Amino acid sequence: MTPRFLGTRLASLVALLLVLSVVLFVLQEISATDAAAATLGPTASPEAIAAERARLGLDAPPVSRYLDYLGGLLTGDLGTSFRTRRPVTEDIGSYLPATLELVLFAFLLALVLALLFALSSTLRWKGAGALRGLLFVLSTAPTFLLGIFFLIVFYQRLDWLPANGRTSAAGAVDGPTGLLVLDGLLAGDPATSVDALRHLLLPALALAVGPALAIGRVFRSSLRSTLDAEYVRTARAKGLGERSIVLRHVARNSVNAALSMTGLQIGFMFAGVLVVESVFSWPGLGSYLGASIPVSDFPAVAGVTFVLGAVYIVANTAADILQGVADPRVAV
Repeated sequence: MTPRFLGTRLASLVALLLVLSVVLFVLQEISATDAAAATLGPTASPEAIAAERARLGLDAPPVSRYLDYLGGLLTGDLGTSFRTRRPVTEDIGSYLPATLELVLFAFLLALVLALLFALSSTLRWKGAGALRGLLFVLSTAPTFLLGIFFLIVFYQRLDWLPANGRTSAAGAVDGPTGLLVLDGLLAGDPATSVDALRHLLLPALALAVGPALAIGRVFRSSLRSTLDAEYVRTARAKGLGERSIVLRHVARNSVNAALSMTGLQIGFMFAGVLVVESVFSWPGLGSYLGASIPVSDFPAVAGVTFVLGAVYIVANTAADILQGVADPRVAV
């Protein structure tokens, strides 16, 4: 990977984050909500509102206000929530671990399913057709419908898994990372980790199915293309088995396209997680956003949007860089 390739990707990352900040600032400017009035409440006098506008700098020119807004983003200041009266950064900090844990688990699940899907199409094994068919059928349903289907089957009918929340025990969330599975292991309490995993499984599966099929299809296509390469025919001529050829030689050279798709799917998962959290009453950013929108809490909405947008941009940049590491030819 050349320094120019890395510099270009990092410059694009910064530029996209700046564009995102401009879009959010403009939306805030054209919003019908008066931040000063919303901060003080409906009983505030016009004089108090005018003083609050001056204190918040809302009377300053737009360019000056944008620079203040950008400076706040750079220092982690996302404003104050009209609804909770707390800094948005603190609110997001309390909800983000639940969302991160759900997305991370769903991402790992998606990678496993994608790998199984791709390899089952390349290496024939018992049950491969059933797995491909099941993934394809499930992926055609919208995420919210998939979540409801899992609730009806695995919670209501079979009673195998819990339906909502992160844990069965109230007050079990008190660890250094906020990720219950990891905190349970760190505290030497595997029962908490197992309970958290049971709560994670259904929402994570609903979130993972679509990305798994998208990544798996790309990886499968890349595997099939690589199987026609000259060095693969040479390996066959030397007597190597098909499974050994795919796992030892073909998979590594086919991973680039899958990496690009993986970066895109991480971003889509952070967008889809808001829907999944609503279906499963998951106490993450989706719940916070869902409570903020009806009361026009723009700082909270903008804060969550910026965080999710930044994650999407960073994930795609990381995928590009990983692609360059995996195949130096694309990083020239």
